Amino acid sequence: MVGSAIVRRLATTGVAPLVRSHAELDLTDQAAVHQFMQIEKPDAVILAAAKVGGIHANNTYPAEFLYENLMIESNVIHQAFVAGVKRLLFLGSSCIYPRAVPQPMAESALLTGTLEPTNEPYAIAKIAGIKLCESYNRQYGTDFRSVMPTNLYGPGDNFHPENSHVLPALLRRFHEAAENDLEEVVIWGTGSPRREFLHVDDMAEASLFLIDLDEKIYRGSTQPMLSHINVGTGRDVSIAELAQTIARATGFKGRIAFDVSKLDGTPRKLMDVSRLSNMGWQARIPLEDGIAQTYEWFLANRNALRNQ
Repeated sequence: MVGSAIVRRLATTGVAPLVRSHAELDLTDQAAVHQFMQIEKPDAVILAAAKVGGIHANNTYPAEFLYENLMIESNVIHQAFVAGVKRLLFLGSSCIYPRAVPQPMAESALLTGTLEPTNEPYAIAKIAGIKLCESYNRQYGTDFRSVMPTNLYGPGDNFHPENSHVLPALLRRFHEAAENDLEEVVIWGTGSPRREFLHVDDMAEASLFLIDLDEKIYRGSTQPMLSHINVGTGRDVSIAELAQTIARATGFKGRIAFDVSKLDGTPRKLMDVSRLSNMGWQARIPLEDGIAQTYEWFLANRNALRNQ
């Protein structure tokens, strides 16, 4: 989803990026990544690829989430260095921060406490990616940067009813409920956890802004061992409020119920985006508008999504 949004954004600038599908290039294959980097010799790399999913997927496949993400980032970051890549942007996740951390979460909160158990393997992999970038910068003088996006959504999202993140999962569930005239939609948890959501087109814009930012400005706003940048909107909503917004977008008129026997996950995850704001970038797409746009994309592509 993010990679596609970045490609769309680059197209508006006249840049034609090198892209490979998973079928064409398995990033967990060290030899294949080495060959790709040596042949193509890119000037810049944006690492948006990852194995991702919601609470259910993280709990069900913890080994794959840790192993595959470690392999992807290790291969790409190291082989980028070997190939002499001048600039690299690594995309992480807001789940790198401890479960019990002051809100909003500042970059300085990294490694200050215990991680949320439901996504610890994924978080550890992303923390390792940040530290890998920082270590190459310290030892070899590279310019490898890391950005930590909040929860992303938008065109190209995964709408699988079990393995997707909360927003696309709810969008599909409410759509099917409205389509089948159901009287009720049941949501996992209490509905009280608060989450921040960033449209993927905003994320693409922020990514290109940060990778193009003058190195002196970037380094002047970060520290050698605390070099990542939060990317978000600076605003959050409860899961209950999110559900109500999605119900309106899909035309669902029934009841919204909550299964309190299911996991809530982290009580609140709101990013402190003041560092990025001071650099000169802010998100533009309001949540309600973004959900409406995402629903339009879902409707236009629902036949292809039926097999998800």
